[in-house]
Amino acid sequence: MMPQLLDRSMRRNLILLALCQALGNSGNVLMFTATALSIITFYPNRDLATLPITLQHLGVMLAVFPAGMLMQRYGRRFGFRVGSVFGMAGATIVGVGLYHASFVTMCAGGLLLGYAAASLQMYRFAAVELVPPSYRARAISWVTAGGVVAGVVGPSLARWTHDQWVPLYLASFAAMVGLHVASFTVMSFIRFPAVLEASATGAPAAPPRPLRVIAAQPRFIAAVIAGMMASGIMSFVMSASPLAIVACGLPHTEAQWVVLMHVLGMFVPSFFTGNLITRFGTLRVMLVGIALLLVGIAAALGGLSEWHFRIALSLNGVGWNFLFVGATTMVTTCYRPNERGKAQAMNDFLVFGTTAVASFMAGFAQERLGWEALNGFAIALPVIACLALGWLSLRRQPLSAA
Repeated sequence: MMPQLLDRSMRRNLILLALCQALGNSGNVLMFTATALSIITFYPNRDLATLPITLQHLGVMLAVFPAGMLMQRYGRRFGFRVGSVFGMAGATIVGVGLYHASFVTMCAGGLLLGYAAASLQMYRFAAVELVPPSYRARAISWVTAGGVVAGVVGPSLARWTHDQWVPLYLASFAAMVGLHVASFTVMSFIRFPAVLEASATGAPAAPPRPLRVIAAQPRFIAAVIAGMMASGIMSFVMSASPLAIVACGLPHTEAQWVVLMHVLGMFVPSFFTGNLITRFGTLRVMLVGIALLLVGIAAALGGLSEWHFRIALSLNGVGWNFLFVGATTMVTTCYRPNERGKAQAMNDFLVFGTTAVASFMAGFAQERLGWEALNGFAIALPVIACLALGWLSLRRQPLSAA
């Protein structure tokens, strides 16, 4: 049987979803770029400069199950638009906190932004529902590629807005509000399919399995561990990099360039990651991602010049892309349509729980131990991902894309 091709409507929906991904990720890039640097302008405890980012990841953990079940019940469009509303509110509160030099208020805004980030992360799962099964990996890759726009827009907005208003970076958080408004608007034009309630033969769908049964599958376990390690090392290194760059005597603008190169590394490969998975298999692409993460750590340990930072963060981004897209593709083969809400929520709860811990530890590790020690600790994360994939391979579990 020939695989079903994408029709015009499918392509349109994917492009619009990728645009929403670009807008949402631009806001996240602004958050990563501006938050720590804005906090150290008024708050004396630099160890806690990344705490609002950590609380955003904590917010993701708290929000993934409510957001997933809301979408299961009322549909993707409604759930995603609720996420945009939380994004507008959270960015506004962070900006108000910065204006009044209130660290606690900025932390509260970061926590609220967690719901918006939780919804944003589910775009990649929604992409799978817009296309035939044979396009699963490519659909995830296409939507993830929306981050390429974020890689340009986010750092560019940070450069253009960081000194437009007083205090520094206040205009950046105002721009974040605008990005969530735009995403809310574009989401109105995407047509999402209803959740399938019957099998391909027309018979009623099998009842959903308990979450413990879904989560006990070896493939689910390995995929989640790989996703956790990919996001953990990405957050650990990226969250600390602006502080490390400034601590080395490099200008604030260099931090923005490094974040730009990192985000481009995260998302530019998405134009071909799906095709690579389809051609070479999920396992090989994920192992290449692990190798790139380790090479990026080696570059970070090699020196403290601007090019050491640029190369290290770029390779970190590309390695994250290969490992994360592969892990997401693998997870989507582990549940039925009527199980998607809780299965996807469990995956993201664990993945972004790891991200939250990593981002919190990043500020502490950078200030107390330094950039080199931080990267030394980071080596453990891709090694754990490699061990999880090796365990799955020894169990002779299928690892192809679809």
